[in-house]
Amino acid sequence: MHVESRPLSIPPLPVAGFDPLDDPVRASLLGAHAHLAERRGRVLRYPLDVAPFLSMPHDPGPADWQDAAALAGEGGDVPLTGAAPAPPPGWEEAASIPGVQLTGEHVAGKHDPDVVRLGAADVPEMLDLVARTKPGPFRPRTVELGVYLGIRHGGALVALAGERLHPPGWTEISAVCTDPAHQGRGLATRLVLAVAAGIRDRGETPFLHASAANTPAIGLYERLGFRLRRTTEFRTVRVPARGRDGGGS
Repeated sequence: MHVESRPLSIPPLPVAGFDPLDDPVRASLLGAHAHLAERRGRVLRYPLDVAPFLSMPHDPGPADWQDAAALAGEGGDVPLTGAAPAPPPGWEEAASIPGVQLTGEHVAGKHDPDVVRLGAADVPEMLDLVARTKPGPFRPRTVELGVYLGIRHGGALVALAGERLHPPGWTEISAVCTDPAHQGRGLATRLVLAVAAGIRDRGETPFLHASAANTPAIGLYERLGFRLRRTTEFRTVRVPARGRDGGGS
């Protein structure tokens, strides 16, 4: 896909009063993941085969919503991050899921000799495991975002976790999942701690997101030392059809 770009200088983060964790997608795309960023005007997004996330500027105007519509396409979905600004009339809310953000300032992590580093050759197995366990978005190139670790049993991948967003000084732990036949054995705990240990080795701090309804996962993370930083909403809005309001043309 060809993505047009308007000549524009996007100010570096942080801006006054802005914490990178308030919009980790934008902070990542302007920083560690800038090489992956697709840009139209002030709107940034990951390639769709990497991650579904798009970031609006913190003060979006009509031109920004037009750029978001051009990136997503007519009827396309636009995930809102950060302060989740209200879209123009005509845009539909496709999803709104209460969530939480937890930070691990006191999580030291623990290296595990039994975990394996996962790469491009493991993606088919990773996609299969994610499809069966549904930990959140995971695409064919998501593995490029950071270090992904797994545990195998009898040669088969039965659990994984890895790194996703990289705002300055932080790394998000994501895609934590275990094959249902192998749950209850502490595999998720081992993987979260192993990923956290690698993050700590770089002098960064782990954080993560979870659905507010996923209380078992939140309880696990809190037992490992993660603490609630804020509640949030995982919102997705849909680009209006042509001829409707909202700057979709």
